[in-house]
Amino acid sequence: MNVLKLRSDFLRAAQARRQGTGGFLLQARERGDGSDLVRIGFTASKKVGNSVMRNLARRRMRELAREILVRDGKPGWDYVMVARPGATVVRDFAELKNDLAFAIRRVHTPKEPAAKEGAVKP
Repeated sequence: MNVLKLRSDFLRAAQARRQGTGGFLLQARERGDGSDLVRIGFTASKKVGNSVMRNLARRRMRELAREILVRDGKPGWDYVMVARPGATVVRDFAELKNDLAFAIRRVHTPKEPAAKEGAVKP
Protein backbone atom coordinates (compact mmCIF):
# COMPACT_ATOMS: atom_id res chain seq x y z
CA MET A 1 0.00 0.00 0.00
CA ASN A 2 1.45 3.33 -1.08
CA VAL A 3 0.24 6.41 0.85
CA LEU A 4 -0.61 9.73 -0.82
CA LYS A 5 1.16 12.71 0.72
CA LEU A 6 1.02 15.50 -1.88
CA ARG A 7 -1.85 17.98 -1.76
CA SER A 8 -2.06 17.91 -5.56
CA ASP A 9 -2.83 14.16 -5.49
CA PHE A 10 -5.65 14.74 -3.00
CA LEU A 11 -7.07 17.55 -5.13
CA ARG A 12 -7.02 15.43 -8.30
CA ALA A 13 -8.81 12.59 -6.49
CA ALA A 14 -11.44 15.03 -5.21
CA GLN A 15 -12.32 15.97 -8.80
CA ALA A 16 -12.84 12.37 -9.93
CA ARG A 17 -15.29 9.66 -8.89
CA ARG A 18 -16.75 9.56 -5.40
CA GLN A 19 -19.05 7.40 -3.38
CA GLY A 20 -20.47 8.32 -0.02
CA THR A 21 -21.28 5.77 2.66
CA GLY A 22 -22.55 5.92 6.21
CA GLY A 23 -19.03 5.90 7.62
CA PHE A 24 -16.90 7.90 5.17
CA LEU A 25 -16.56 9.27 1.64
CA LEU A 26 -14.41 7.41 -0.89
CA GLN A 27 -12.85 9.38 -3.74
CA ALA A 28 -11.09 7.52 -6.55
CA ARG A 29 -9.35 8.31 -9.80
CA GLU A 30 -7.45 6.38 -12.41
CA ARG A 31 -3.97 7.85 -12.74
CA GLY A 32 -3.25 6.59 -16.24
CA ASP A 33 0.51 6.58 -15.65
CA GLY A 34 1.00 2.86 -16.37
CA SER A 35 2.01 2.12 -12.78
CA ASP A 36 0.64 -0.93 -10.97
CA LEU A 37 0.60 0.84 -7.59
CA VAL A 38 -2.59 1.27 -5.59
CA ARG A 39 -2.21 4.54 -3.70
CA ILE A 40 -4.37 5.61 -0.77
CA GLY A 41 -4.82 8.84 1.18
CA PHE A 42 -6.70 9.59 4.39
CA THR A 43 -8.17 12.85 5.57
CA ALA A 44 -10.14 13.95 8.61
CA SER A 45 -11.06 17.61 8.99
CA LYS A 46 -11.60 19.47 12.25
CA LYS A 47 -15.33 18.80 11.83
CA VAL A 48 -14.57 15.23 12.94
CA GLY A 49 -13.41 16.49 16.33
CA ASN A 50 -10.25 17.25 18.24
CA SER A 51 -6.88 15.75 17.32
CA VAL A 52 -7.57 12.56 19.28
CA MET A 53 -10.79 11.93 17.33
CA ARG A 54 -9.19 12.80 13.96
CA ASN A 55 -6.27 10.46 14.61
CA LEU A 56 -8.65 7.68 15.67
CA ALA A 57 -10.66 8.17 12.47
CA ARG A 58 -7.50 7.98 10.34
CA ARG A 59 -6.28 4.87 12.20
CA ARG A 60 -9.61 3.14 11.58
CA MET A 61 -9.54 4.08 7.88
CA ARG A 62 -5.93 2.86 7.54
CA GLU A 63 -6.92 -0.51 8.99
CA LEU A 64 -9.86 -0.71 6.57
CA ALA A 65 -7.52 -0.01 3.68
CA ARG A 66 -5.11 -2.72 4.84
CA GLU A 67 -7.90 -5.29 4.98
CA ILE A 68 -10.05 -4.39 1.97
CA LEU A 69 -8.46 -1.87 -0.38
CA VAL A 70 -5.23 -3.82 -0.79
CA ARG A 71 -7.32 -6.77 -1.98
CA ASP A 72 -10.08 -5.01 -3.96
CA GLY A 73 -8.37 -1.82 -5.18
CA LYS A 74 -7.43 -1.63 -8.84
CA PRO A 75 -3.79 -1.12 -9.88
CA GLY A 76 -3.12 2.36 -11.26
CA TRP A 77 -5.79 4.04 -9.11
CA ASP A 78 -5.61 6.61 -6.32
CA TYR A 79 -8.12 6.40 -3.46
CA VAL A 80 -8.84 8.96 -0.75
CA MET A 81 -10.94 8.15 2.29
CA VAL A 82 -12.55 11.18 3.94
CA ALA A 83 -13.79 10.76 7.52
CA ARG A 84 -17.37 11.74 8.33
CA PRO A 85 -18.09 13.69 11.52
CA GLY A 86 -19.82 11.56 14.13
CA ALA A 87 -19.68 8.40 12.00
CA THR A 88 -16.16 7.17 11.22
CA VAL A 89 -15.16 6.98 14.86
CA VAL A 90 -18.34 5.48 16.33
CA ARG A 91 -19.59 3.24 13.49
CA ASP A 92 -19.13 -0.51 13.98
CA PHE A 93 -15.96 -1.72 12.25
CA ALA A 94 -17.82 -4.52 10.43
CA GLU A 95 -20.19 -1.90 8.97
CA LEU A 96 -17.20 0.21 7.89
CA LYS A 97 -15.81 -2.84 6.06
CA ASN A 98 -19.12 -3.31 4.26
CA ASP A 99 -19.16 0.41 3.44
CA LEU A 100 -15.72 0.23 1.84
CA ALA A 101 -16.50 -2.91 -0.17
CA PHE A 102 -19.72 -1.26 -1.43
CA ALA A 103 -17.96 2.03 -2.25
CA ILE A 104 -15.21 0.29 -4.25
CA ARG A 105 -17.78 -1.64 -6.29
CA ARG A 106 -19.75 1.54 -7.02
CA VAL A 107 -16.69 3.60 -7.95
CA HIS A 108 -15.60 0.98 -10.48
CA THR A 109 -19.05 0.41 -11.98
CA PRO A 110 -19.35 2.29 -15.27
CA LYS A 111 -22.07 4.92 -15.37
CA GLU A 112 -24.94 4.40 -17.77
CA PRO A 113 -25.44 7.22 -20.27
CA ALA A 114 -28.35 9.49 -19.40
CA ALA A 115 -31.48 8.78 -21.40
CA LYS A 116 -32.65 11.54 -23.71
CA GLU A 117 -35.94 13.13 -22.91
CA GLY A 118 -38.77 11.64 -24.93
CA ALA A 119 -36.72 8.58 -25.91
CA VAL A 120 -38.50 5.25 -25.69
CA LYS A 121 -36.66 2.38 -24.04
CA PRO A 122 -36.84 -0.94 -25.88
